[in-house]
Amino acid sequence: MKLTFLGAALQVTGSMYLLEIDDFKILIDCGQDMEKGRQEATEQKPKSNTYVRKSIFPFEPSSINVVVLTHAHIDHTGLLPLLYKEGYEGQVLCTTPTYYLTSILLHDSAQLHQRRLKKSLDKNRRKLPTNMDELFFAKQVDQTMDRFVTVPNNQKFKITDTISVFFNNAGHLLGASNLVFKIKENNLEKSICFSGDIGRKNYPLLLDPQAIPQVDYLICESTYGNRLHKNDITPEKALYEVIKKACVEKQGRLIVPAFSVGRTQALLFTLNKLYQNTDLPRFKIYADSPMALESSKVYENSIRNLNKEARDFFEDNEELFDFENFEYVSDLRHSKAISNHYQPCVIISSSGMIHGGRIEHHIKENIENSRATICMIGYCAEGTLGYELANGAKEIMVRNKKLEVRAEVIKLDCFSAHGDQNDLLHFISSQDSTKLKSIFLTHGNEEAMIAFKEKLSELNYNHVEMPSKGQAFEL
Repeated sequence: MKLTFLGAALQVTGSMYLLEIDDFKILIDCGQDMEKGRQEATEQKPKSNTYVRKSIFPFEPSSINVVVLTHAHIDHTGLLPLLYKEGYEGQVLCTTPTYYLTSILLHDSAQLHQRRLKKSLDKNRRKLPTNMDELFFAKQVDQTMDRFVTVPNNQKFKITDTISVFFNNAGHLLGASNLVFKIKENNLEKSICFSGDIGRKNYPLLLDPQAIPQVDYLICESTYGNRLHKNDITPEKALYEVIKKACVEKQGRLIVPAFSVGRTQALLFTLNKLYQNTDLPRFKIYADSPMALESSKVYENSIRNLNKEARDFFEDNEELFDFENFEYVSDLRHSKAISNHYQPCVIISSSGMIHGGRIEHHIKENIENSRATICMIGYCAEGTLGYELANGAKEIMVRNKKLEVRAEVIKLDCFSAHGDQNDLLHFISSQDSTKLKSIFLTHGNEEAMIAFKEKLSELNYNHVEMPSKGQAFEL
């Protein structure tokens, strides 16, 4: 059995792993690399109106037998249409919520690609863009989604007579799973777990992460391997204090960059509870993302996959996200108008890293306003505008315009859906260190991995690897 690390190696994004059992090849996740400075494998300068196709994959896509997904986020699914575009013909296995959320995210990406193509053709007098091989469109997404096969969480799926996979609730996002493979090879049974992204306990809406059975090999994310969340305040209390200061005391706008899938739903559910249970003034709350509306429908159609608090709340109120003075913004003209809403308000917009999307306009219009507040609530990859703001930038460049940071920038980590160091250690603690042959750390920067590896060593987990991109191991 051979395992090759094709993404999220010594960095956070681009999750992709190739597991080979004899001639059978399984691709675990097929994510987009969003890190700064990544090598552009598809870069090709066109001559006139032609270009030479170059694969973005370091393997032949048609040789893959099956793809299995941990969850829907683009850094785990974003290259799937390109995999089919380059010749993959097999199926994609995932949970039912992951299927619906992946469809939303990939169709959104396809729209962005369509706009980039049009912009390039207009700008370059009908020359194809240099990254044409990276682009996919709605028809290709539809073809991709037709190949999905859904599997319930907590259920084993038999891939072949000798290979099965168990989808174990990871708690990071609706439908997110740890993948536990059982493999018979040379009359021996081996087990390997891919953690995907690990959630945290008591997160809004989501079930707590489940423990995994004992395995031989564990591929574990390490996004927050070197930090701890502040657990001394609940999401409701933290959000209440932020809104009170930004909208009541300062009488300003609160801008919250948030991913439309997952993070926005956690925010809206918390706001709904605040409006029902506190004296918070009924400011206008805008969710500026058509994708947020679609994702919220998936959550409400998946009530049985949510935690008890959410299920009870839905039973009492018949909804999760709709409340007084709340509005989804779908029209682009309306989106631009709310940046200058004359009264205090809360604007939730994507993307969470401020890397494209409508949020860039809201930041551009409000960053020099000393009465505005920007609230960062999740991980931001290096090279994104969100990373700059979260790390104290005094000036930023937004849509080719240099702006001074006069708005107050604050950070909340209670809405982060990634488990911290303690959560990661708790996840691994289900494993007997004397039986676990190797731990492979992925999905984290090198600093986080080193700190987490040292912590694991203190707990007698000594066979810990930090694979580089392209590195392969015989298991």
